[in-house]
Amino acid sequence: MRNIVFHKETKTFHLYNDKISYIMCVLENRHMGQIYFGKKIHDKKDFSYLVEKIERPMTSYVYEGNKSFSLEHIRQEYPVYGTTDYRHPAIEILQKNGSRISEFKYDGYQILPGKPKLQGLPSTYTETEEEAMTLKIFLKDSLTGIVVELLYTIFSEYSAIARSVCIKNTGTMPVHLLTAMSLNLDLPDKDYVWMQLSGAWARERYVKMRTLEQGITAIDSMRGNSSHEQNPFMVLKRKNTDESKGEAIGFSFIYSGNFRIQAEVDTHDVTRVTVGINPNGFDWKLESGESFQTPEAVMLYSDNGLNEMSQNFHKLYAKRLARGYWRDRVRPILNNNWEATYFDFTEERLVKIAEKAKECGIELFVLDDGWFGERRNDSAGLGDWIVNKELLPNGIEGLADRIENLGMQFGLWIEPEMVNKDSDLYRQHPDWILQTPGRTSSHGRNQYVLDFSRKEIVDYIYTMISKILSNAKISYIKWDMNRSITECYSIAYPAERQGEIFHRYILGVYDLYERLTSEFPKILFESCASGGGRFDPGMLYYAPQGWTSDDSDAIERLKIQYGTSMCYPISSMGSHVSVIPNHQVFRNTPLHTRANVAYFGTFGYELDLNKLSDTEIEEVKAQILFMKKYRQLIQFGTFYRLKSPFEGNETIWMVVNEEKTTALVGYYRVLNGVNQPYSRIKLQGLDSNKLYDNILAKTEHYGDELMNFGLITTDVTAGQVPGDAIPCTDFESRIYILREKNI
Repeated sequence: MRNIVFHKETKTFHLYNDKISYIMCVLENRHMGQIYFGKKIHDKKDFSYLVEKIERPMTSYVYEGNKSFSLEHIRQEYPVYGTTDYRHPAIEILQKNGSRISEFKYDGYQILPGKPKLQGLPSTYTETEEEAMTLKIFLKDSLTGIVVELLYTIFSEYSAIARSVCIKNTGTMPVHLLTAMSLNLDLPDKDYVWMQLSGAWARERYVKMRTLEQGITAIDSMRGNSSHEQNPFMVLKRKNTDESKGEAIGFSFIYSGNFRIQAEVDTHDVTRVTVGINPNGFDWKLESGESFQTPEAVMLYSDNGLNEMSQNFHKLYAKRLARGYWRDRVRPILNNNWEATYFDFTEERLVKIAEKAKECGIELFVLDDGWFGERRNDSAGLGDWIVNKELLPNGIEGLADRIENLGMQFGLWIEPEMVNKDSDLYRQHPDWILQTPGRTSSHGRNQYVLDFSRKEIVDYIYTMISKILSNAKISYIKWDMNRSITECYSIAYPAERQGEIFHRYILGVYDLYERLTSEFPKILFESCASGGGRFDPGMLYYAPQGWTSDDSDAIERLKIQYGTSMCYPISSMGSHVSVIPNHQVFRNTPLHTRANVAYFGTFGYELDLNKLSDTEIEEVKAQILFMKKYRQLIQFGTFYRLKSPFEGNETIWMVVNEEKTTALVGYYRVLNGVNQPYSRIKLQGLDSNKLYDNILAKTEHYGDELMNFGLITTDVTAGQVPGDAIPCTDFESRIYILREKNI
C-alpha cells in the first residue's frame, strides 16, 4: 500500500504507506513547509497547527506587522538563504546582477503512478506502477523564471522515500547554479546520535558516532569520487537506539562523485539535514531553456533499530537499484590472480593456476592488471587497451578459450578512466587528461585521470573496451579506478563552466557504464576503486557488486564488512580468501576463518591454490561446496548484526532465509582467551515455533529459545582445556548452521 494525498483546503500533502508518513504544506508565503517524517500516522485534512510560529528577539520577519512569520524558525522543504532564513540553503543561484537571493513559491503539483527515470543518472526504479507513487511539486521564482521540481517517490514495500530535484531555467537570462541539494529535511529536535561510515584505504566504512549538537556536523568528499574516507551515507538515531530497537533515519546518496551530507542544528535545536552534490567548487551555468537534474537521495525510517533500517536498504538496493541479468542470481565463485602473481605471469602460469582452481570447484578465473600494452609495472601502459602478445601469445581470446575449455568462465580487469604518461595514448593525446593550464599535474599510482567530461574521450575508450569484450569469451569485468582527481580543469570548456567538470566527469563514467552494460548484459561487472574508494549506490546501479576493500585480511574485513552492511546488501560485497601472511597487514589467519568471513559476500580466492598443501586443498574444496550450498541464503537472505567488532573482541552476525527454515550464524573472536566466561548470543529473525537442528553442536532448539535465551557460543577456552581437545587459536571463528528439523 502507498498513497499520496493532497488536501486542497489546507494545501497539505501526505505521503504514506503501511510503515511511514511524510507530511508537508504550502506556507502562507507560498514556500513549502515541512511538518512530519516518521512512523505512519492517520491522515486528516489539517496539520497546520504543527507549523509552530512565535515572535523571537533578533529575528527578521517576512511581513510588515507580522512578528511571528520568520523562515529562520520554520521547518521547510527546500529553503533559500537570505530572506529571513540564515541557515544553510538547499539551493543557491547566482544571477546576472550578482544577486544570490531567490524566492521559490508553490506553483502546483502532479501525482504519478510508479517512478520516472532520471536521465543519465543512477536511481532506484520500479517494475510496475503499483510499486510506488511519485509526487512532483513545482516551485517558481517569478523574477528569474527558475522553476524547481521537487520529486518524491514513496514505495509500497519499503519505509523509504526517494528524492531529487530538477531545476529549469524558463527565464530569458543565464544563471549559475551554486548549490543544488537533492534532499532537505528539517527535523523538530536535535536528540540524535549521528552515525557515519569513515576510514581510508584498507580500512573503509568504519562506524563512527557522535552526539548531535548545536552547530554543523558533516561528511563530504572533494576528491572526484565518493572516496575511501567518507561514504555517502549517514544515520540519525535516537540515543537508546541499537540494532534491534529504537528510531533511526538513514540517508543515502546515489552518486559517485563529490558529495556533502550535513546536519545543521540551530540554537533552538531544530536540525536541518541536507544531502547532495558538494557545493564547494560546484558552479553549473544554466542557460535559458536548460535544466539540471540532481542525483537521487534516499531517506529511510525505522522504529525497530538499525537492523531493520539496514534490511530495508538491502532489499531496496538489491532489487530496485541493482539491475540486469545478475541482479537476482547467485554470484560465481572466482579466483583472481592479482595477489598470486601481481605483474609476474605468463599464459602458462595463469592456466596452471586456473587448472587448480577448477579442480577445487571454482567457477570463474579472473586475470587482473598487467595484460595490455607495456604494462609490466604500475608506471606504464594504462590507456593502451591492446593485449601484450609477448605475455599472451594467443591474445585474450586464446586465454579465454583455454579457461572456458577447462569448464570455467573467464574474467578481466580494466581501468578505463586512467592513463600513464608512458603509454601510446598519452603520447598521442597529452591534452586528454584533466590538467590546469600553467600548473603542475599531480599523479597517483603513476597515473593521470582522463577527461571523461569530454564525449570524444569516453567514445574512444568505449570503442577499445567494446572491441575486447566482443572478441573474447568474457563473463566478468573488474572495473578499477586507482586515484582521485586533482587539478580538475578541462580544456574543452570555457572558464565560466569549469565548476561543472567534476560532475560532468561522473556523468561520463555513468555513460560508459551504461553503454557497456547495455551492450553486454550478461557480463558481471564488479566496480572497484583501489578497493572501496567508490563503493556507493551510484556504482551499484551499473555493477551489482563491488570490491569492498583492497584489504583482504579476514580480521580487518570484520569491521569493513560490518560497517558496509549498514547500507549495502551482502550480495554487493566482493570478499575473497587471500594468501598468508596477508599482503596488507602481514597477519597469519587460519584458512577456515578467512573463508568464514569471506562467505558473507560474493566469495572467491585471491591466491595461487597450487601453493597450498594437500590438507589445505581439501579444506578449500569443502569451503567451495559449503558456499555453493548456502550462497542463495547468504547473498539474498535477511542479514542481522548481533555483536559489533567496534565494541569488543567478538563479532557475530547471521542471515536467515525468507521461509525462516535455515539460518547461518557467523561467530568470530579476534584474540584467544583462557578460563573464559560462558558465552551466548540472542539470535533474531527465526520462527518462534520452529524446531531447529544446530548442526555444529548437534542439539535442537525452538526459535523462541534461540531468540530469548540465546545460542550458546561457549568453547574450550572456558575452563581447563581438555587434553584431547583441539585448542582454539587467535583469530578463531565458526559458522553455526541452523536448519528446521526434518527438512
